[in-house]
Amino acid sequence: MSTISDTTELSNQVDTLAAYLEKQVTGFQGPITARKFPDGQSNPTFLIQAASGKYVLRRKPPGELLKSAHAVDREFRVMMALSETDVPVARPLHLCSDEGIIGSMFYLMEYVDGRVMWDPALPGAQPGERRAIYSEMTRVLATLHSVDIEQVSLSNYGKPGNYFARQIDRWSRQYRASETETIHAMEYLMQWLPANMPDDDGQIALVHGDFRLDNMLFHPTETKVLALLDWELSTLGHPFADLAYQCMQLRMQSGGIMPGLGGVDREALGIPTEREYVAAYCAQRGISSIENWNFYVVFSFFRFAAILQGVKQRALDGNASSAKAKEMGSLARPLAEMAVDLC
Repeated sequence: MSTISDTTELSNQVDTLAAYLEKQVTGFQGPITARKFPDGQSNPTFLIQAASGKYVLRRKPPGELLKSAHAVDREFRVMMALSETDVPVARPLHLCSDEGIIGSMFYLMEYVDGRVMWDPALPGAQPGERRAIYSEMTRVLATLHSVDIEQVSLSNYGKPGNYFARQIDRWSRQYRASETETIHAMEYLMQWLPANMPDDDGQIALVHGDFRLDNMLFHPTETKVLALLDWELSTLGHPFADLAYQCMQLRMQSGGIMPGLGGVDREALGIPTEREYVAAYCAQRGISSIENWNFYVVFSFFRFAAILQGVKQRALDGNASSAKAKEMGSLARPLAEMAVDLC
């Protein structure tokens, strides 16, 4: 069996993969080389360089996995559905469910030549460029949440209604399944969130689930988003969950392994405040205001802490996709404590 290891290079069985893709993808031609992208905490992602050009391959990680996690087939499905909309995505090319090819399910998509911006403070940019980048992010998010899910055949992509109730239950169970120590703040949040959940207002949209700056590929010289990446956590849900999740990340302190804008003079940098950013999104969607904003932010902290606890467990089990996984996983406790401070 050919396998892709989590080292920098693809195993020496790339010929098997090349032969398979030549039969499945129109125009694909080997030989190929493969190199793993160093970042990403979940599904290992590889740059495939072939005689016919560059491609990107995403696969399930090796080892025992949590139920419903790492669903690369769902990623492929949603990207296929969005490829004919105004939401910028990399064009998906082929899904392989035969684990005998490289050891796990994977899909191939086009390679998009663009910029990844890792630091939300956008060092090196001018204030006008920073404003334009944040404006573009609100445009992409509002465009995503405006997609007609029935028209793109995604009406069964998730369960309608009671999104936050289902998410709180799901991530509480996922947290328990990957728990490595007692985090009292998480125990508190698992009680507080159900007790303070707002009534379901009936809003249903396609949500990305991990909407943030470094999950977007920007044009090499312009402030235009060419592709929104990493659809693993996408589902049908409440649109404010995506918005609050991004604002939650921007509240984190600058510097560190996951930099935010906490303590940063946004005005001097030309970056909108959280209030301005939310207002810009609302204007794009034709919404006058958002009630219960604090709940959505607290929920985002809790959910992210649960996700990072899973990252920590995979690091301890030796199945993590990134060398930074253990350090990332250590953020679960402080994130949960930040959420409790907002309750």
